[in-house]
Amino acid sequence: MGERPVSLRTEPFAAEREWTVEGVPVLSAAVRVPQPEPAADKISRRIKRFYQLQCRSFLHYCEQQLLPQAVAEYRAALAASSPLPAFRAELDYQITYNQDGFWSLYTQGRETIGTGRALLTRRGDTWDLAAGYPVPLKDFFPAGMGWKKRLITHAEKEILRRERAGVTRWKENWRRELRRCFNPQNFYLTAEGLAWFYPMYAIAPGQEGIPVFLLPYDKGVKLEREAE
Repeated sequence: MGERPVSLRTEPFAAEREWTVEGVPVLSAAVRVPQPEPAADKISRRIKRFYQLQCRSFLHYCEQQLLPQAVAEYRAALAASSPLPAFRAELDYQITYNQDGFWSLYTQGRETIGTGRALLTRRGDTWDLAAGYPVPLKDFFPAGMGWKKRLITHAEKEILRRERAGVTRWKENWRRELRRCFNPQNFYLTAEGLAWFYPMYAIAPGQEGIPVFLLPYDKGVKLEREAE
């Protein structure tokens, strides 16, 4: 059996699209996703296919969901002799951990419609480089631990700390939404600990963006993988 891979080397793969109506640009999209280099083994090729599919899916979403909105806004602006709106969609990524046999990152979408606030969406992925598959959140906690309760309790304490410091604002019903909107897929690893996040608008006003919480590794998070 060969040595377990420790890290993954990647380069960005970029793509751009523009849609026009009567020769006028109404929607532009820019995508940047990671691409293993070289993709010389089946795990690297699997990861490469995964993010190429994400790239295609994002552009398809732009064409099927955002373009009709952009066209409607464009025609309404023409009819009202108003400034033409600018629609732009972006997908980018940030690698947050790349060692100990784990490769972790998040991809983030940004939709800007006219002069309104940008809508942010985020997806977290953490790959086991030996197995070649994403790792579920529960695997980073000892068996039998109530990991979901631990994360939510930690988030509650952090929200109260930030409220006292006056650095962030939260919805009045944030305690209920903290539980209702918790998604075990929304996480990634960092050098400091395990980070998990909530969708924009779920527990805080839009100006707060995507709320992120961090549980340090010395608070019960484990990075060791069982021997195969």
